[in-house]
Amino acid sequence: MKIALPKIVLFGIFFMLLVNCSNSKERKQFTVAEYEAAAKHMDRNLYSLVYNQVSERSFVNGNKLFYSTTNKDGKKFVLVDVTSKTKEAAFDHKKLAKVLSLEMNQKIKATALPISNISFSKNLKQLYFTASKQKYSYHLELFSLSAVSSGRKSASKNEHVSPNGKLAAYINNFNLWIRNIETNKKTQLTFNGKKDYGYATNNAGWTKSDGAVLKWSPNSDKIATFQQDARGVGMMYLTSTNVGHPRLEAWKHPLPGDTEIFKIERVIIHLGKRPKVVRLKMAPDLQRGSTTDHIADRSNELLDAQWSEEGIKFAFVSGSRDHKIAHLQIADANTGIVTSIHKEEVDTYYESGVNHENWKVLFDSNEFIWYSEKTNWGHIYLYDLETKKLKNQITSGTFIVKQVQHIDTENRFIYFSAGGKETGNPYHDYHYKINFDGSIITNLTPSKGTHTVTFSDDYSLLVDTYSTTTNPPIAVLRNGNGEEIMNLETADISVLKENNWQEPIEFSVKARDEKTDIYGIMCIPSDYDATKKYPVLNYIYPGPQSGSVGDYRFKPVWRDFQAVAELGFMVVAVDAMGTPMRSKSFHDAYYGNMGDNGLPDNITAIKQLAEKYPGMDLEKVGIWGHSGGGFASTRAVFTYPEFYDVAVSGSGNHDNRNYEADWGEKWQGLLIAGNMEGKTDGTTNYDNQANQLFAKDLKGKLLITHGTMDDNVPPSNTLLVVEALIKANKDFDMIFYPNQRHGYGNMTKYMTRKRWDYFVTHLLDAKPAKGFQLK
Repeated sequence: MKIALPKIVLFGIFFMLLVNCSNSKERKQFTVAEYEAAAKHMDRNLYSLVYNQVSERSFVNGNKLFYSTTNKDGKKFVLVDVTSKTKEAAFDHKKLAKVLSLEMNQKIKATALPISNISFSKNLKQLYFTASKQKYSYHLELFSLSAVSSGRKSASKNEHVSPNGKLAAYINNFNLWIRNIETNKKTQLTFNGKKDYGYATNNAGWTKSDGAVLKWSPNSDKIATFQQDARGVGMMYLTSTNVGHPRLEAWKHPLPGDTEIFKIERVIIHLGKRPKVVRLKMAPDLQRGSTTDHIADRSNELLDAQWSEEGIKFAFVSGSRDHKIAHLQIADANTGIVTSIHKEEVDTYYESGVNHENWKVLFDSNEFIWYSEKTNWGHIYLYDLETKKLKNQITSGTFIVKQVQHIDTENRFIYFSAGGKETGNPYHDYHYKINFDGSIITNLTPSKGTHTVTFSDDYSLLVDTYSTTTNPPIAVLRNGNGEEIMNLETADISVLKENNWQEPIEFSVKARDEKTDIYGIMCIPSDYDATKKYPVLNYIYPGPQSGSVGDYRFKPVWRDFQAVAELGFMVVAVDAMGTPMRSKSFHDAYYGNMGDNGLPDNITAIKQLAEKYPGMDLEKVGIWGHSGGGFASTRAVFTYPEFYDVAVSGSGNHDNRNYEADWGEKWQGLLIAGNMEGKTDGTTNYDNQANQLFAKDLKGKLLITHGTMDDNVPPSNTLLVVEALIKANKDFDMIFYPNQRHGYGNMTKYMTRKRWDYFVTHLLDAKPAKGFQLK
């Protein structure tokens, strides 16, 4: 039986069909071409479109400067006469190309000479360089080329070569050995090393290698190192994904609150016919550094360590487990007797500068230089080594010394980089010299911007290269007082602009306290229209060891900020309170509460920017980040769902109780049950930073990702959050990248594309390009 529907019902059905049809048509479908056009803005080849930059710079014979540069015609090599202020070709490019073509049996253009590691003889008649891994000598008058042999065998990547280049130290079966590079004779130096109690062990938990950590004496006759005690320290485990039995990776990896963490027993090894080990007469040190979450740099050099010139005394800094105490001590290399020199204790954490040790013992003058933030600003101080009393504060003011670069003990000058002393962006690096007594500070790089410098051997000349986020590099030659002698090169970005390069917008707004200036950059679509609305994307790296931007020099590519902006977003990155390179109080903003992540400052910054840029749609805000940024972006949609709608979280350290002890205990403090209030309910002072405890509050969209073989931030960090989300019956998306480390390796481009797709889908309400693949 047929039923006749009322006309009004039929009209309603028809109207709904029309609306649905209209909505379906309005949902944009991105094309591969649109994605590819956006991706061009993150092409690393854009760097090659910045011409006339100075590179490979070096001083020759005091009054000559050599450098290379590339213009639209190709690469050229320049020799500057400082006295006459003139520039000319460093050599005949065509003749060298001809000779090199014959040598290498291939056509080589004069504008594309494949040479590096270039230097001149003192009489400027011989040119030395490397081409195709072969060292050559080229006579500039006779135009003759000859291969140069060093006569020595090279060292392996895990060997630590002595200053004289003759010996290489390495680890074998938990003991330290040396090898004569010329004869290949091997000598065992230590004999009691064993598993979990080996010498020069390079393991900080979050990073490890087979290279030996040590410090050679200047005369190459002694080695300062340690025996690492990892006995009783907890393990970390990862398993591979493959057909058949998985591969197990297992290593010592202490966590916050562990009873046992890495300790080091310092030793000095004397070489010679009968090597001997002198164990320093002191209790074992905790494995802590004043500049990083390790006691070794990338070259496996032992950090916080300094020899006297004669190799008789060895100075070092010991740190407490919570980084609140830094203790300068000096050991006698022969007896092992250790003398306490200086100790500083702070309320939060001690640092010796910005990624650099700024303490120095001046053995010849019986003084030492010490770095402190006790005035709320990072400065250097001069002390008497014998009396241990302060002689004078060297630098002072509302700025920070970043790195002490050179100490001229004869003329009693100190050369250093600093930020915040000049007007404008406090993150710009400037370079100065100052007298030991703190008088006469000279700005050697007065032009506005971030500066990198190369000094002549006697520091009477320097090449100063400076830029800002919008002004490309300019290189000038200056004298030892910072006075400009001549312009060398001004970078040309005309071709870069022809390729639709977009300037980032550098901004300064007020922080959460409505008083403190905070800085950042924003990228907007090249066809930005203030009458339209664009979702906002917030890139975040929250600190505490670095910020989202930090470096405000010129860059042709800012990650993929402009690329994703071209898809229809406004991208914002903020250096929030809690990040470094400002005052101590700025850096300490959320000490003991890493769950803060600087998010309040990111939110207030975006709101202030929206007042100036009406195109910003604050009803649609996304956030993303990796590692610490993954931690922060996840917290954003848990804690601020009224502001953040979508998050893409990569490899986050979501609960630092599952991350290495050194990092968490430095920024969050020692793990204390009961949140320091005598509670017995299982709470701790780490609860405020544990993302899984806030997972129940998720309201927006979340894509959470991790590499299954991440040996920096173990994937258990993400799985804790995943477990909590499931238990709270929350919808979310997840990608685990099989067998990938912290950076996703060859799956990184896939991750970038998935992030774009996620924001396009959930913020633009559009359809991602089908079949697009980043090239």
